[in-house]
Amino acid sequence: MKQYFNKLYKNANADFMAELRERLDKDQKTFIVTANPEAFMFGEKDPEMHALLMDEDVTVVADGIGIVKGAAMLDVQVAERIPGVDIAENLMQYGHELEKSIFLLGSKQEVLDAMGNVLAEKYPNLKVVGAIHGYVPDKDAAFEEIVQAKPDIILVALGIPAQEKLIYKHFSKFDKGIFVGVGGSLDVLSGSKERAPEFFIRHNLEWLYRIMKEPKRIKRFYNSHVKFIFRVRKEGRKLRK
Repeated sequence: MKQYFNKLYKNANADFMAELRERLDKDQKTFIVTANPEAFMFGEKDPEMHALLMDEDVTVVADGIGIVKGAAMLDVQVAERIPGVDIAENLMQYGHELEKSIFLLGSKQEVLDAMGNVLAEKYPNLKVVGAIHGYVPDKDAAFEEIVQAKPDIILVALGIPAQEKLIYKHFSKFDKGIFVGVGGSLDVLSGSKERAPEFFIRHNLEWLYRIMKEPKRIKRFYNSHVKFIFRVRKEGRKLRK
């Protein structure tokens, strides 16, 4: 698993955002994976997810505090978290400033409708060239629409690992674009769901807030985050022998 940690973006959040804005400005094609422990656990058992995580053309950032702490346990120094919701929000702001275009794929139709209102109000210079909800049966056909639209920013909200695998499958068809799998970020940015209060964000406890709000997440949390910690500790012990 250490190979995934070695691949992580190591610098600070502010450095990454500055690089992201520059890449958007220069039309440099970029695929960003916002990794939490679940992403790395999928990489361990899914060859397709493993391949994309290790691809040199894919940028992997530490979305979750578990990734930052896991990296430290394996003597890999990662400056801090770079939350996917912050990446999405900053991309919208940069897109507005640079007068770029955006395509949204995923979430529910009502979330996309609310997101459209937010974009029109807060980022009027960011052109929305398409929005397709995540319940369409043929998502490959939906991606072909994105190919035709040639957007500058592509946010895919289908959850890990579906969003990453879909982007990876079609990535070579594009000459430009910043691609990000954003999970539930559109729910938050559209106002459909509240982000965790500042206390939880500041203390890296957003995961706990989500479980408190949605107790059904506990099993998923155990299967990804708890097992992840045991897996990293085991590998750390092997490396120190």
